[in-house]
Amino acid sequence: MSYPKRTAALASAAALAGSAVLLAAPAAHADVVDVNYRCRTPIGVKSAVSPIDIKGVRSGGGYKITMSWQKGVSSSPVELGKGAMTPSATIRLGGADSGTLAVSGPANAAAIPANTPIKISDLSGTYTPRKTGKVTFTAATLTIKALGTTTTCAPTNSPKPSLTLDVTAAGGSSSGGSSSSSGGSSSGGSSSGGQLPQTGPADSAVALGTLGGTVLLAGAAGALWLTRRGQTAARR
Repeated sequence: MSYPKRTAALASAAALAGSAVLLAAPAAHADVVDVNYRCRTPIGVKSAVSPIDIKGVRSGGGYKITMSWQKGVSSSPVELGKGAMTPSATIRLGGADSGTLAVSGPANAAAIPANTPIKISDLSGTYTPRKTGKVTFTAATLTIKALGTTTTCAPTNSPKPSLTLDVTAAGGSSSGGSSSSSGGSSSGGSSSGGQLPQTGPADSAVALGTLGGTVLLAGAAGALWLTRRGQTAARR
């Protein structure tokens, strides 16, 4: 094959390999979603709308989930000094998983003037997949603690998910959005659910035992051969 043709073939192979890697990468889809909050404050009920952004970044065996508010929600009749307000929230899980994920963040880094929307800092938490498949993350309850009071804000417009992740639980696998995970235990020495044979100390012990038996038999055979050789020499 000529040099130009060989170069073109290598370039095509590299491009195909790159495409395969992209197709195999976990899928993620994020949207900025408007959330209508109804907040129960110490001075009454207030409403606010804020676009919510939720992002997920792989971190070890799970994902670091970050929730961001693009507009402030609720307000305080008095100024909140630096560090006086602490936010936290929950994110509702859907799709292949269920329940809620708790996220939290730092207190306000600067004073918040009275009667102005309270800007919530980015809140984060760690999500560890329990099931394999597509998991959705939707804004749920926001809690604001300040000056000994608690304000609770809940969505009223049934917002759609802000983030969808294609995840794989520990011990499971995912391909093309479908999920398969092996569970349960095997009995009678056989494996179930297409699991690979177990490797570890037990197999090592068996291997060492087999090796030891082989050495022992070889030693016995050598001793027998030497004995027979000695008897033959004696007869001569």
